[in-house]
Amino acid sequence: MDVELLVFDCDGVLVDSERLSALVLREMAAELGLALTAADALERLRGRKVADWVAELAALIPGGLPADFTERFRARTAEAFDAHLTEIPGVRRVLDTVEVPYCVASSAPLAKIRHTLGITGLLPYFGDRIHSAYEVGSWKPDPGLFRHAARHAGAAPERCVVVEDSLPGVRAGVAAGMAVLGYAPPGSGTAPVLAEAGARTFTAMSELPLLLHRVREPGGTVRPLTPLHAR
Repeated sequence: MDVELLVFDCDGVLVDSERLSALVLREMAAELGLALTAADALERLRGRKVADWVAELAALIPGGLPADFTERFRARTAEAFDAHLTEIPGVRRVLDTVEVPYCVASSAPLAKIRHTLGITGLLPYFGDRIHSAYEVGSWKPDPGLFRHAARHAGAAPERCVVVEDSLPGVRAGVAAGMAVLGYAPPGSGTAPVLAEAGARTFTAMSELPLLLHRVREPGGTVRPLTPLHAR
């Protein structure tokens, strides 16, 4: 079985944006009298629709959140990205060498995806192969975004591989009928949760090319794919 499409999440997979977003969230929550740990802030953000975690946050703060909270959060994270955002270590080498067609499918707004990829110099790798949940109207863990990406590429879902770092993303990939590789870097503590949800986990982007040779089939078995260099 050959891989017809490699589907990357963006935040936390291509660009190291989640850490910065969580820092901004902690700062803004503290300004409203709510103390969040780094782990709590990151867990609220990772792979989720902004409107969902904002609604949860509002319920924790007496009187709710200011009406412009989301707008100010996006503006402050954009400033943090401009100053500090970097790509995920090793991902550029993957994009330079992998011989599988690839795209981005993210729950973030299209403008944010383009902004973060542009800052890190990764935008030219993707062209028009950038898919946003806001454009499709489907947010992870719903599989609609990944199915849309497969249709756009003319790929069969069962021949697509998703690269995700979040539980909603893994669930979306599994529900779409795709093999899922779960990026769980050292110290993240996410590997057990992602694996339980159906992902084959890995800790460094340098592992990704070899992992593309294997997909998980129904029943939990793992079969080899055609080596990329043999095509």
